[in-house]
Amino acid sequence: MSLYQVQKFLFELNRDTAAQSSYREDQRSALSPFDLTPEEIQALMKPDIGLLFHFGVNGQILMHFAAFHKIEWQDYLQRMRDGVQIHGPVREGVYAVTGYEGVTAHGQRLTQSEQHLGRQET
Repeated sequence: MSLYQVQKFLFELNRDTAAQSSYREDQRSALSPFDLTPEEIQALMKPDIGLLFHFGVNGQILMHFAAFHKIEWQDYLQRMRDGVQIHGPVREGVYAVTGYEGVTAHGQRLTQSEQHLGRQET
């Protein structure tokens, strides 16, 4: 996996209208110049915000990708929470989880990324 390549693609997509048009017309072709794994390609084509967050994609870059796909803010945040729940802690990048720091009133441990996302107790 190359977090750099995923983020490079997203950065270009977020800033370049020609890249956006190319992606809308043929996602696989738009992704081909980047050194991506099949899992990364699928996550970018779906789009799977939770898996991309789990990979370690920066939230500022990912936020624009979500908006590009017309994903509302609260849904975007929930997809990131779900990604941590389904795939596990963020594995790389600035949101990578190195330990546990928080505990809910019910004694459930929260990862750093869950705290960052403002996870609510249930």
